[in-house]
Amino acid sequence: MLSILSLREHAGITTLLRRRTTFIILAFSIVFIYYTIFSIPRARVLASFRINADSFKLSKSPWAQRKQHFPVTSFQKLPSGQPLSLPKVQHDFPPETSAARELRESRLAAVKDGFAHAWQGYKKHAWLKDEVRPLSGTFRDSFGHWAATLVDSLDSLWIMGFREEFDDAVAAVAEIDFDTSTADTLSLFETTIRYLGGLLSAYDLSQNAVLLQKALHLGEMLYTAFDTPNRMPVPYWDWKNARDDGSQEPSAHAVSADVGSLTLEFTRLSQLSGDPKYFDAVQRISDIFSKQQNETALPGLWPVFVNCVNEDFNYGNQFSLGALADSLYEYLPKMYILSGGLLPDYGRMYEAFVQAAKKHVFFRAMNPENRKLLIPGNVNVWGGQIDLDPAAQHLGCFVGGMIGIGAKVFGGEQDLEIAKQLTEGCIWAYESLPSGIMPEIMHATPCPATGDCAWDSRVWHQAVLARGGLSANITAQEIISRRNLPPGITQISDSKYILRPEAIESVFIMYRITGDTRWQDKAWKMFKAIENATRTDIAHAALQDVSLKKPVQVDSMESFWTAETLKYFYLVFSEPELVSLDEFVFNTEAHPFLRPTARKRWWSR
Repeated sequence: MLSILSLREHAGITTLLRRRTTFIILAFSIVFIYYTIFSIPRARVLASFRINADSFKLSKSPWAQRKQHFPVTSFQKLPSGQPLSLPKVQHDFPPETSAARELRESRLAAVKDGFAHAWQGYKKHAWLKDEVRPLSGTFRDSFGHWAATLVDSLDSLWIMGFREEFDDAVAAVAEIDFDTSTADTLSLFETTIRYLGGLLSAYDLSQNAVLLQKALHLGEMLYTAFDTPNRMPVPYWDWKNARDDGSQEPSAHAVSADVGSLTLEFTRLSQLSGDPKYFDAVQRISDIFSKQQNETALPGLWPVFVNCVNEDFNYGNQFSLGALADSLYEYLPKMYILSGGLLPDYGRMYEAFVQAAKKHVFFRAMNPENRKLLIPGNVNVWGGQIDLDPAAQHLGCFVGGMIGIGAKVFGGEQDLEIAKQLTEGCIWAYESLPSGIMPEIMHATPCPATGDCAWDSRVWHQAVLARGGLSANITAQEIISRRNLPPGITQISDSKYILRPEAIESVFIMYRITGDTRWQDKAWKMFKAIENATRTDIAHAALQDVSLKKPVQVDSMESFWTAETLKYFYLVFSEPELVSLDEFVFNTEAHPFLRPTARKRWWSR
């Protein structure tokens, strides 16, 4: 009897164990199937592991086969060691109320609808072309003829949840031949930030290895632009000459941003591929900027033009954080972040330039509301005399966000107030114009460097007359009336708006690092003004003159509208964990790259 019971008990236990085992296997299978179906994009046709160039047989590329005329014998390698534990950038957001969530999500939906409208217009009228013309429904090929809007917008599609559109776009990208182009000349800078940056970012987000394959092909091509006697790149590159084994020379009058803003993308390509040559190529340029930073006419800053033939980066006398130089400075703190703090010289260069900018470039703008505003102007140095040109460029509106991130990363909390005032300066420019949109370039009334900055219409009028440009007998009030100048603004030097992102970029960053929802309110006001003025039946159009209440539309929509501007608007209203600033660093075309942390290197993804 006991033996029979024991056998029954044993059988029961065995059955139970089998059931548990079956249950565990079934549960594991369900989890695996769920992950496979819902977590892996449909377009992921290759494994999402770290790969190198050999994985895709880049030897078939004519650029991989081309013999370098001036080969590098010793490469500078990526820094080794554990990434530093950098300070937290994003605000710790508390749970939001149901009312706040409803408001935020309604705004988010409006931005997403705007993007969908622009994307469908491009898809219908200009698929695989660089840009759609939003009035005529035709297209423009202006950036290599490789479908700039498509590649530039890949990560926007992913971030906004357009996964089927993303899959279709990746399938189209797979057919683009980045070994050749129908364009005679390529801008190394634009190709790098829009195409290479777009491919790398979309890969970092989706893990679709096709995108990394294409980035490696393009990187192999672009690397050839560095094959010059001193390894300085050719900014406007005759790629056919290089393909045909012709000689190449760098420029003696290169735009500083063109040669100084390649670091983020080429470094990321080295991080992902394990090939040090891309990092080496750009680090050589950075080493020259670093060595000559305190030897320029305005120590701490570099002139807007540099001589790459003689490696003379300090001969000029014009300085700006706007056009021609902007992303050179932008990439300094971002390279420090992308390296996990293991390239400290970028942090040093950043802090040195910020000190010089505070002293010579940032100026207080007089305004009727007596708001605390800062604007980054232009500076000319003649015979040791430092002259401020109080220009406010839309391109310079990124500075507020850059200083904000720098304040968090480098511990300069006092700079957070400066970042706020710089961002407020651009918001004031938006709010001052009848259209509610900031122009490409305008001039403001600078306050004295120190002391009172209270509104004084007489000072404004004097500044209007000083800017001049009309008959000596005309009064300031007549100039103001003729030129439709808002109070505090002395000249609208370029009245266009070409769908630029820099102002909303800084608003997005200020919201993410402070958690202050007033930045969302400012962003919404900006979005409504832009959406109302630029929307067409096809997509969105640039504007001719934003000093008018109803600006005339222009038949142009650059790829950065869907790549940058709408992405930043979307991220202002998304949940803050989406593309967190503690996990990603953005290139100058708003393409987020995964950053290392103290717990995770680039290669342990």
